[in-house]
Amino acid sequence: MTTTEAGAGAPSSRDRATDIVTDHDRGIHGYHHQKQEHLKRLRRIEGQIRGLQRMVDEDVYCIDILTQVSASTKALQSFALQLLEEHLRHCVADAAVKGGDEIDAKVKEATQAIARMLRT
Repeated sequence: MTTTEAGAGAPSSRDRATDIVTDHDRGIHGYHHQKQEHLKRLRRIEGQIRGLQRMVDEDVYCIDILTQVSASTKALQSFALQLLEEHLRHCVADAAVKGGDEIDAKVKEATQAIARMLRT
C-alpha cells in the first residue's frame, strides 16, 4: 500500500478543523464568562456620566468637569481594551482553529476595531 492509498479515505486536517464545534459556534461570545463583571463596570461608568450631568447642572468649575470627563473616557477605554482582549482570545482564536478564510476575516475585523479605538 502506498502513502497515497493509505491517506485516501482519511479526512484532511482542513476537513477535521471544520468539524470542530466550539463555544463560538454555540453563540457564546468571548466576554460571556466575565459578563457580570462587565455589567458592573458599565454601571459604574454610567454613574460617572450621570455625575457629569449633575456637575453641569450645578455649575461646577469647567476644569473639574473636564477632569471627570477624562476619568470617564479612561474607564471606557479600559473596558474596550478588556473586551478586545477577550475577542482576540475567543473569537479570533476560534477562527484560527478552523483556518481558511474565517481567520483572515476575524483578523481584519479586530484590526478595524483597533483602528477605531485609536481614532478616539
